Amino acid sequence: MSDLKLNKTIPSFSLEGTNGSLSIPSDAEGKKLIVYFYPKDSTPGCTNEGIDFTEAYSQFKDLNVVIYGISRDSVKSHENFKKKYNFSFDLISDPDEIACNLFGVMKMKNMYGKQVRGVERSTFLINENGELIKEWRGVKVNGHIQEVLEFLKN
Repeated sequence: MSDLKLNKTIPSFSLEGTNGSLSIPSDAEGKKLIVYFYPKDSTPGCTNEGIDFTEAYSQFKDLNVVIYGISRDSVKSHENFKKKYNFSFDLISDPDEIACNLFGVMKMKNMYGKQVRGVERSTFLINENGELIKEWRGVKVNGHIQEVLEFLKN
């Protein structure tokens, strides 16, 4: 479970990503920040989600939004994933589940009839002041990016 509360400032944290060390939320100061968590690089749903964010990237940029994708995969895996699909944003590696635990996205899931602990696909919107203003948990990829854009525009 997450200690984060809507309309409250999120604690700062730093992790390695495809563009070196990134500090959240301070590296996005003065901009809105989307932090989305996904289970695994190069899997169908995660690939589609990354492609959808990339296809809408210019719209997010016009709305003064920075995007970071986070999973437990290594920086090397992220670099390959980002390059292969030409993602327009950085991916952050969280092997020790620092951000995953902060945002409360680690869940027990059924995989092939077995219970496994994994990342629940989730998206968080943080405003220019570092405050969490919206969260989407248990995200289904189809239509999600459009839903996020609609929220930002309204």
